[in-house]
Amino acid sequence: MTRFADSYVSRVLFAIPAPGRGVDPVARRWRWLSSVSDPYRPELHYMRGPGPKWQEKHRRSANP
Repeated sequence: MTRFADSYVSRVLFAIPAPGRGVDPVARRWRWLSSVSDPYRPELHYMRGPGPKWQEKHRRSANP
């Protein structure tokens, strides 16, 4: 069994990025701006409970 220090995972986790291969500052800025102005807001789509079809189905099954 190989040691963790010699493993592929450790080489990937602790790798030092090569100079010149970093993320372009313009691309980084664009990603940040697009994340700030993201129109998707999950709290607006949050379901607050069973809907009317569920209630109707279970109301019928409760009263045979």
